[in-house]
Amino acid sequence: MEYRGYDSAGVAVLADGRMETEKRAGKLANLKAALAETPRSADGIGIGHTRWATHGAPNDVNAHPHVDNDNRVAVIHNGIIENFAALRLELEERGCKFTSETDTEVVAHLLGEEVKAQDEDLAAAMRAVCRRLDGAFTLVAMYAGDPDMVVAARRNSPLVVGRGDGENFLASDVAAFIAHTRDAVELGQDQVVELRRDSVTVTDYDGNLAPVREYHVDWDASAAEKGGYEYFMLKEIVEQPQAVADTLLGRVGVDGTLTLDEMRLAPSELREIEKIVIIACGTSYHAGLIAKYAIEHWCRVPCEVEVASEFRYRDPILNRQTMVIAISQSGESMDTLMAVRYAREQRARVLAICNVNGSTIPRESDGVLYTHAGPEVGVAATKTFLTQLVACYLIGLYLAQVRNTKFGDEVNAVIAQLARMPEQVQKVLGTVGPVRELARSLSGAGTVLFLGRHVGYPVALEGALKLKELAYMHAEAFAAGELKHGPIALIEDGLPVVVVVPSPEGRGVLHDKIVSNIQEIRARGARTIVIAEEGDESVRPYADELIGIPAVPTLLQPIISSIPMQVFACELALAKGNDVDQPRNLAKSVTVE
Repeated sequence: MEYRGYDSAGVAVLADGRMETEKRAGKLANLKAALAETPRSADGIGIGHTRWATHGAPNDVNAHPHVDNDNRVAVIHNGIIENFAALRLELEERGCKFTSETDTEVVAHLLGEEVKAQDEDLAAAMRAVCRRLDGAFTLVAMYAGDPDMVVAARRNSPLVVGRGDGENFLASDVAAFIAHTRDAVELGQDQVVELRRDSVTVTDYDGNLAPVREYHVDWDASAAEKGGYEYFMLKEIVEQPQAVADTLLGRVGVDGTLTLDEMRLAPSELREIEKIVIIACGTSYHAGLIAKYAIEHWCRVPCEVEVASEFRYRDPILNRQTMVIAISQSGESMDTLMAVRYAREQRARVLAICNVNGSTIPRESDGVLYTHAGPEVGVAATKTFLTQLVACYLIGLYLAQVRNTKFGDEVNAVIAQLARMPEQVQKVLGTVGPVRELARSLSGAGTVLFLGRHVGYPVALEGALKLKELAYMHAEAFAAGELKHGPIALIEDGLPVVVVVPSPEGRGVLHDKIVSNIQEIRARGARTIVIAEEGDESVRPYADELIGIPAVPTLLQPIISSIPMQVFACELALAKGNDVDQPRNLAKSVTVE
């Protein structure tokens, strides 16, 4: 689970009636070394945590788990307790001593007090404490007075149960226990789970028994391992042909029509849609920008794309004729989840694109298309981005099919083109050696600019984001047509500029215009790095570096033009000595606003 956070880590073990903790700042290796020096009991129960700091610096003291003053309760926490300051003041007035700067320690002390008031019933104490907390959180706790039970709770933050044979598990992601069991249980909003070796009991915050929904994970532990690669990101880039194929698998029914995973909206409802709004964050937002081109072209319905964190704060106009498409790899991105809830309040229909079965956003939507990309451990999205693109295309074609804006043979023709994409992705991966050499040669550059037009513009945005995430360098992307409106002032001798060129066949006018843009920046000294279709000789005279990609339909080009960007950013970051799996200050799933 280190990819969820890695600025500090800790464990608490409860054995022989004693609560023992070990915590270390930095990577998980630091904690492993400390535990090797002072081994803990292999019996009993334990909880562990890898942290992404919100309250308090990433140091030993602020690392989780946190304990109460009696060292009888230990707790770990994902999320943010918004009213922690008032609760801390209240506890301090009662004589409670704090050792950290975290909001989490408030919960440890509250549980310590409440478990005494609840006749040593930790589950009852957890329910009482949760009723007092504001914010988004997952909490997991142990109590020395009941050494055979772990209790957890969630609100707007991921938590899943793994069911084994004589053993059960709690985690924020199934990847943590997939080596032990592939049977899992979803936990709903505002629920508490009591976990013992042989039982799982789920209640709401008032103590009422809650229904349990079980599911089976369709990938195994090997999918979450490096498989001989030095970094997960390198492995996940290579996995993209299979990931794209898996996203497409089983989408066409025996009658030739498209089907989605869980579509709870009737065709008649989809025909009522008058506007589509796509909400997403980061890389998923870039997938949404590309989806806009495809959906409007195929479905002839207006489509907007919004950064999820801004969506509900601008008073958007939504109604029953609006469909919101939420894109989230984890299904737990807090900004996107809150935007989904706002859309539901406004009676909009909501469709999710997600990679994680059983996560919150799909459960709270009217339908979901799972990408089936398997686990992605590297923080920077690669295979999940490509599979999100494919999912967006499938939704656009599904809507075109239902709304009769495309004939069946037209839809099937695009499906056939998509079916060839895994082969094309594999072909690109086999030709990226020069991209790696180029990236290493630019490891000393201070800035890289990216240009694109049409669907190439979001690809340029994604390329710039990858460099920021992985190489910690300044990178910006612009729509090429905007150059003369200001950005061309940035061009100077030797400045690397990556240009995504559209097909001369599919978008001839735009192709010619972007070739003119390349000439303009090269005349001013830019080092032009051009991504263009194989055989496009018109760009060769103006390209200092030419990266060829297979010729594919214009709307599908982002699937392959994104790959050189991924390899470029990854290799440049490695040349700078960076950890591409765990870039600084970032976590895989942003579960706080």
